[in-house]
Amino acid sequence: MKNIVVLVSGGGTNLQALIDAERSGIIKGGKITCVISSKEGAYALERAKKSDIPIRVIPRREFPDSLSYSRAILKALDEEKADLVVLAGFMTILDECVTREYAYKIINVHPALIPSFCGEGFYGLKVHEAALGYGVKVSGATIHFVNEKADAGAIILQGTVDVLPDDTPETLQRRIMENVEWKLLPKAVSLFCQDKIRIRDGKAYAEE
Repeated sequence: MKNIVVLVSGGGTNLQALIDAERSGIIKGGKITCVISSKEGAYALERAKKSDIPIRVIPRREFPDSLSYSRAILKALDEEKADLVVLAGFMTILDECVTREYAYKIINVHPALIPSFCGEGFYGLKVHEAALGYGVKVSGATIHFVNEKADAGAIILQGTVDVLPDDTPETLQRRIMENVEWKLLPKAVSLFCQDKIRIRDGKAYAEE
């Protein structure tokens, strides 16, 4: 059984999707053993408490730079014996000291079809504003491994939704979360925990 540590910063809707998936048996071979938040008072912590999942708070604002913060996160991950790290609305880019130590063991969800509308500065509603501004006809989400560059790690799974003529960033965000993120993130986690993701030439291949 692999130890899954989830990093959060906000409301924790993707965390809730993972908790529900674990309870229903969708996630096989792994268990959420700790939730770490970069902010005190994040509602994601309440979700963890309700499910009796241990929590830790490592406030980003208490550290002078990304490197010192990343070292604190790395120490916590080692202490929690993390086999898999999931970024679920975690709003801090981690230094490569973490991504090197946990290469191909950190999964993130990005609310667009990478390589479109991704990288530094593309997060939250900004992603959907950019997609709508460009006039795309489909959008979606990407589940990928995390490396030293923002949103540049190997893609594990992708899913799409249609973009509707009257969409706002908020409606598009909601449709992608409900139809793609909350389904594919638990699926990717389960595949990882069952050792069903292979890496070849820097690309990820899932055995479904």
